[in-house]
Amino acid sequence: MTTTNDAERDALRRLLRARSVTTGDFVLSSGARSSYYIDARLTTMSGAGQLLIGRSALLDMDDAGWRPAAVGGLTLGADPVAYAIAHAAALAGRTLDAFTVRKEAKVHGARRRIEGGFRADTDVVVVEDVITTGASALEAIRVVEAAGARVLGVLAVVDRQEGGEKAIAAAGYTSRALFTAHELLRDV
Repeated sequence: MTTTNDAERDALRRLLRARSVTTGDFVLSSGARSSYYIDARLTTMSGAGQLLIGRSALLDMDDAGWRPAAVGGLTLGADPVAYAIAHAAALAGRTLDAFTVRKEAKVHGARRRIEGGFRADTDVVVVEDVITTGASALEAIRVVEAAGARVLGVLAVVDRQEGGEKAIAAAGYTSRALFTAHELLRDV
């Protein structure tokens, strides 16, 4: 079992705040305006972020009772999160693969929409860097279920708390986040 402690969680929070949170005037992909932007990729694609996210996410999945065969989601935001979790699992002596859901199927080769360690008829957790509306997670869920997997839930690094969790719940899935936007923006 992977363990993380309060010091590691606090280190991840500080890293996200320092690298990924910017205040100002932003237009989000949903079209909504925001006084802050969370570009979690600046953390999820860093070595320190990978280490802390992998360990924290693995523990969070254990806390949820999720024991998937693979983790992944819609490219690009989900990719480093899935890889970090799979790496942390390997370091803990556990087997866990990562996969990527393409935005559209390749037009050459095997013409797959899902790449990596994905197998039909297995349990998976869909991961995200940031949940805003939940649309990316729901698209990934649709694709992996159509390919024969069972989705245990959705795990994000950050939940912006702008309706994504409710949209995912309305579709019948549980979502969890390592941090909420409120936790990251507190005292900023």
